[in-house]
Amino acid sequence: MNRRLQTALIATMAVAALGLTGCASDAGGGTGAGGELTYEDSPLNKYLSAAYGDYDEEQAIADSKKSEEATAACMAEEGFDYIPVDQSQNMSFDDADMEERETEEWVAANGYGMTQSPEEIAAQQEQSEAYVDPNQDYVASLSETEQSAFYEVLYGPPQTEDMTNEDGSSEYNWEDAGCSGAAQHEINGDNPYEDKAHKPLFDAISKLYENLAKDPGVQALDAEWASCMADSGNPDFSAKQDAINAASELSNVLYNNETGEAPSDEDLAEVREGEIEIALADFTCSEKVDYTAAMLKLQFALEKQFVADHKAELEAFSADYKQGE
Repeated sequence: MNRRLQTALIATMAVAALGLTGCASDAGGGTGAGGELTYEDSPLNKYLSAAYGDYDEEQAIADSKKSEEATAACMAEEGFDYIPVDQSQNMSFDDADMEERETEEWVAANGYGMTQSPEEIAAQQEQSEAYVDPNQDYVASLSETEQSAFYEVLYGPPQTEDMTNEDGSSEYNWEDAGCSGAAQHEINGDNPYEDKAHKPLFDAISKLYENLAKDPGVQALDAEWASCMADSGNPDFSAKQDAINAASELSNVLYNNETGEAPSDEDLAEVREGEIEIALADFTCSEKVDYTAAMLKLQFALEKQFVADHKAELEAFSADYKQGE
């Protein structure tokens, strides 16, 4: 097993469950620099991260190249030409940029980063227009029917209504994802977190995070944060996730229109201003109550008990997916 991801599932699940952003500040007794707690200190992560090593950009680029070459071979077997695409420009992660996003200065200028400025939109559009798909000329030479067949072979059949869940989501299956999915599976193997043999364990982990928000300590922390938010003129939020959801709804309104037209600069500026106002108040109150560090401390206490209760299952998962096997 040779997978490399920037973060382990444990951090993703916790962030999704509680709306945590950034790294922890001093929590008193953590293992990070200066006594800080970080997601890497997670008792659960010590078991689950056995499936993945640290993110290695060179290895990720090499694996992507192999995947694209395997895709080309698969497409050739199906009677189509395919030129491997260089994905390396999408695989660089700037730690300094991530740290900058956790500063008051960045939040005051960008909010949560949900709503782009006109300048950012223009730069993104320019980058998109500059990109040249090496396969575009070949695809353009095909008939409309052949083009549909090309993309179905490459990515799998289009999603149908019976393939989606009630919330609009769908389960990914590499076997239904065409040559691209088959190639990625060939290089990366199975996703450990989708292994049916360990499904009961991950169902229990999901339940753990669903219950985390109901923990008395978490509720007390949210109440302290909400009191600060009310004092700052934002009385409608009872939990940190409420603020993030409110900012997201502001942003969604821009694009939920029947015309499909891009929002005007005036509408964009208004929504961006609203997002920044919420995010900045959230940032200030989170700093005041030491939210992330306190939340991690509460989370890790529950995880420690979870590990004690499910140690056999966790050790079995770790043994099955040790890095490099």
